[in-house]
Amino acid sequence: MSEQIKLNIGLFGFGVVGESLWRVLQQNASLSAAVSKVCIKHADKKRNAPAALFTSNAAELLNDDSINVIVELIDDADAAYAIVTTALKSGKAVVSANKKLIAEHLGELLALQEQHNVPFLYEAACCASIPVIRNLEEYYDNDLLQSISGIVNGSTNYILTRIAEQGLCFADALQLAKEKGFAESDPSLDIQGTDAANKLTILLAHAYGIVTDPGQVTHTGICNIDKADSRYAKEKGYEIKLVAHAGKLEDGSVAAYVLPQFLDKSSPLFHIKDEYNGVVIESGLADRQFFNGKGAGGFPTASAVISDLSALRYRYKYEYKKLYNYSPSSLSDDFYLHIYVSVDAGIDIPGGQFERITEWWGNQLRTYITGVIHFAKLKNATWWKRSGVSLIVLPDGIVPSAQKELYEQDALLPV
Repeated sequence: MSEQIKLNIGLFGFGVVGESLWRVLQQNASLSAAVSKVCIKHADKKRNAPAALFTSNAAELLNDDSINVIVELIDDADAAYAIVTTALKSGKAVVSANKKLIAEHLGELLALQEQHNVPFLYEAACCASIPVIRNLEEYYDNDLLQSISGIVNGSTNYILTRIAEQGLCFADALQLAKEKGFAESDPSLDIQGTDAANKLTILLAHAYGIVTDPGQVTHTGICNIDKADSRYAKEKGYEIKLVAHAGKLEDGSVAAYVLPQFLDKSSPLFHIKDEYNGVVIESGLADRQFFNGKGAGGFPTASAVISDLSALRYRYKYEYKKLYNYSPSSLSDDFYLHIYVSVDAGIDIPGGQFERITEWWGNQLRTYITGVIHFAKLKNATWWKRSGVSLIVLPDGIVPSAQKELYEQDALLPV
């Protein structure tokens, strides 16, 4: 049995998650981990912990040789970058929950881990209490992993649940989410899909060995979801969710996007409500596996940090096997997607972009069509991100390539 390492922690941030982490460590001596010092912006602010614990000088933590682990739990990605990179260069292990930092600098952070032979763990950066990263890292062989799909942002899921169940408009549902503490005062990263794209960027590295910039992941949020879309969903027996998806295509490349999607009852994600997250993983041997849990909050997020700290006691580090031990997969735009598009009166839908129109309906207020579109056309266009236009992926999602010739030869355009 390998010997455990005693963890002396330098903690950056004492918000909801940071304080929750400190409380858990105070009550669990068996974890062999203790917070030595906490760095915050205002060290003289009264907190629910001894005043001697706090400092506003980052160097007190980063230059202290007795501190062997830095836990970074702040919301400023630029400041977090300086903290994390300095710690790694100093030979300190790092645990972080900052998905923006990780997604935007993953290649550089991989190089620092390898150069300085130190672990950098970040389970809390994706889905909080759901242990998705380590499962992808340890359990799923690259050749057997077919797809990963998830509701990975609790704020947007809460808003969509309120629209569906209470008939609220988007603005009212967003305000309610703020009042309940499920949305930030500036929720733009959540509602525009950026947060989910950051998380999917991280998951791509562990699922398929793909290291990319989040800007390369086609994404949108839920700002343009209309009450008419919610009515359509109810008529069809669907739920609308913001879904992050990555899946292997027949040629071995990977499709990846974050888009609203209609889900039917056959999907486990259909039943995920409010601030909860859910992830569905499909593989060649294990078929479909489903994880769900709270995707935000102090103790749920702290539970993922605790899991990383527990692993550090045994010198665990991510091996990125799909990146270093296999030929990594590559992202592809060469596939077809079955989508629904609805627009306000007076806005034209570019039917010529579609390979086939499967349904069309309109009145004086709103028009919608459903049809099949080549993903590359979607990625390179902006018409579907305009105000008054909502695009939602239909339940069947990616159209099998076996039907590609049919769509190319038998395109139907709206009258």
